[in-house]
Amino acid sequence: MQTSRELVQRTLTFNNPERPPRDLWALPWCFMNHPEKMAKIEAAYPKDIAYAPNIYNPSNVEKGDPYQTGISVDEWGAEFENIFAGIIGEVKKPFIEDLSDWDKVIPPYETLPLHNIQEARDTVNRYCEKSDKFVMMGRCARPWERYQFMRTTINAMYDIMDLEPEFYKLMDKIQSYYLKEMEFWASTDVDALYFMDDWGSQTQLLIPYTRWKEIFKPLYKDYCDIAKASNKFIFMHSDGFIEEIYPDLIEIGVSAINSQLFCMDFDYLADIAKGKITFWGEIDRQHILCLPDVEEGRKAVRKVKDKLGGVGGGLMAQFELGPWSNLDIAVPVYEEWEK
Repeated sequence: MQTSRELVQRTLTFNNPERPPRDLWALPWCFMNHPEKMAKIEAAYPKDIAYAPNIYNPSNVEKGDPYQTGISVDEWGAEFENIFAGIIGEVKKPFIEDLSDWDKVIPPYETLPLHNIQEARDTVNRYCEKSDKFVMMGRCARPWERYQFMRTTINAMYDIMDLEPEFYKLMDKIQSYYLKEMEFWASTDVDALYFMDDWGSQTQLLIPYTRWKEIFKPLYKDYCDIAKASNKFIFMHSDGFIEEIYPDLIEIGVSAINSQLFCMDFDYLADIAKGKITFWGEIDRQHILCLPDVEEGRKAVRKVKDKLGGVGGGLMAQFELGPWSNLDIAVPVYEEWEK
């Protein structure tokens, strides 16, 4: 029987895994409100992907719990306001009101294990050695979202169309931090590196494709190059309608993409990406996982398998549960994947 690590590796390399690997994402709300149901789901269908232990140093500025109601501050100093326990809040007030103050942003290098790097690396490597799971790095790079957390989404949208020199200066500062973080994780025994940025609305990219290609594709290529140099896989998450950037992600070497497949055209995705990149989920959380009829979950799995499968791998049984979900649909979804 193939281990979890072998299942994921074979899926990513189109080498006939015994079954699609499982990776359930569930917001804290699920465990806060339905602990027994979640325990049963996880016991019956354990995940094949794990995340490395926390080896980060304490932050000098981090405050509060982002998944509780109220105000919390992350390690960069961004202030999140949350009105609903169990999910994460939003940034309402920009860390820098005026882009000319870009140099006030101080990346949290103190949280990286730069002064105790061998100890941190040993901790991660011991975890990887003892686990038969496919192990991902403990955090992820997210340059566009980090920029939004510093400026708010509205201001960031103006900035990316104006492209003042200060935009590039702040983005360079953010990218320098993430490169340092990626380089640390690449030096460990984790199986994969990971980055994310949400790029789609329901029907199109949030910004012009030319802007995305000019500014962000090179940043992501840096991450892929670090992964490739260390013989690691590299995963990406991006919500929304992102058909337009799929070919670019394949070109720069992304191993697996977690995206909202049901926002997009399955036939088009099959034409451009089937057999070239692994579809790391998902099953539609907007219109299917919320339904009372669990058979709709089974149908959704069959659609993914019929349209995007049949290449000896390239599919993962991943989906996300949250306050919108009918948790009873999780087991039927997994049962269908097991077929």
